[in-house]
Amino acid sequence: MNISRTDGSAAVGSGAAASVEAPATVGRPEVAGEAADAAGAASGGPGSRRAALAPIGLVLAGCVSVQFGGAVAVSLMPRAGALGVVTLRLLFAALVLLVICRPRLRGHSRADWGTVLAFGATLAAMNGLFYQAVDRIPLGPAVTLEVLGPLALSVITSRRLVNVVWAGLALCGVFLLGGGGFGELDPVGVAFALAAGAMWATYIVFSARTGRRFPQADGLALAMAVAAILVLPLGIIESGSKLTVPSTLGLAAAVAVMSSVLPYTLELLALRRLPAATFAVMMSLEPAIAAIAGFLILSQSLTLVESLAITLVIAASMGAVRTQVGRGKAKTAP
Repeated sequence: MNISRTDGSAAVGSGAAASVEAPATVGRPEVAGEAADAAGAASGGPGSRRAALAPIGLVLAGCVSVQFGGAVAVSLMPRAGALGVVTLRLLFAALVLLVICRPRLRGHSRADWGTVLAFGATLAAMNGLFYQAVDRIPLGPAVTLEVLGPLALSVITSRRLVNVVWAGLALCGVFLLGGGGFGELDPVGVAFALAAGAMWATYIVFSARTGRRFPQADGLALAMAVAAILVLPLGIIESGSKLTVPSTLGLAAAVAVMSSVLPYTLELLALRRLPAATFAVMMSLEPAIAAIAGFLILSQSLTLVESLAITLVIAASMGAVRTQVGRGKAKTAP
């Protein structure tokens, strides 16, 4: 169950880059590790495969974290409302990240702050729109519609035909998982879900830009604070004193860690070395993971069509992963 969204500076338009540019290394503690990966890649040894697979593992871990966090969020919505849940989630996530990262406020350019503000506004809009969608339409179709944003981004930013093929295969699976159509759904809910998907694609872009401009997860912490400030008035208007109930606060803290802090941080780190097109196709795993989690944890049965849909989505993601690994090997070949 995806209650989110949780990056790719792939530009849209003529001459768009298909991959995320390498971040600046000045003042970054993780440079030593990346240098070791690069050395392994140059030698053609195991380090090459580890360097290619590491960001993919981060993305997958983020996806799993989001699904379990989403399960907690579903139980929280009746208590605090859609905007109330978003407010508490972003507030707790911002507090955790600010305490852990302790980002510097000085020494950043106007462009740096502009990126953080845009990233924060995107986070606020993406989460708010999606929660409004699941308040009107079932969770499965909402996730399915939302994931169309990253899929569209993968096609727009890719220069390779094979990535378009993987995106198309994933798109087929996504529609099958959604029941083959959305005609009977509340049109307002559908509009909210599609808008959330557009914000998710924008999130992919600004998260990677933020990751290149700020060390570690400093930019994410600042952007999360911006998002929390933007949503706070809306949450207070909708939920008021419901936001201060101790049990609600405890659940909201768990949702914040599992659905925001962990996945956003992992994805931001992954997108420093992962092409935006590959990341966007891998996001199509979200509906599949949600369906599998429902089967394993909630005893929700899977139909033959749903099983086929999951197979198509996983095949597309595996193809995107293999393309990424193969690309890394090709770049290091003598």
